Amino acid sequence: MESKEFAVTEDLLASKSQRFLNFSIDLGIVYIIQITIGTTIDIIGDLTRSYAASNWLKSLTLIENFFFGLVILFFYYGLSELYFSRTFGKYFTKTIVVKHNGSKPNMKSIIIRTVSRLIPLEPFSFLTAERGWHDTLSVTYVVKKHEFVAKKKLFSEE
Repeated sequence: MESKEFAVTEDLLASKSQRFLNFSIDLGIVYIIQITIGTTIDIIGDLTRSYAASNWLKSLTLIENFFFGLVILFFYYGLSELYFSRTFGKYFTKTIVVKHNGSKPNMKSIIIRTVSRLIPLEPFSFLTAERGWHDTLSVTYVVKKHEFVAKKKLFSEE
């Protein structure tokens, strides 16, 4: 008896507008996290009268600040997609990250996916291709959650 494996199909893929909204929301969240960290360091410095961390943060150059944001971006995407298979942006657009067979991505896939986001102009790669570079390199897909769940349920009932 032949065993069939579930496969993500094109009709399940998130639209380009959903992908752009995911990116926009997530970029805003990363920015808010960065501001929150800076503000928290300032407040702690004021409360403890220890301004070393606050002064260090204020002395960051534009390039250093950019890299600080990349570190936050790495942890934001990495942790949220590893544990929940989605970010706040994906939650809002009702999309989710899965492997080609519909399973939850493993740590290796999420790390590849997250690191590949650091490629210059990568955020716009999904506008010119069916899937973004971070999807292609990590062999993952961003799918519409409700349609995906329904199709996977039908597949398992066969």
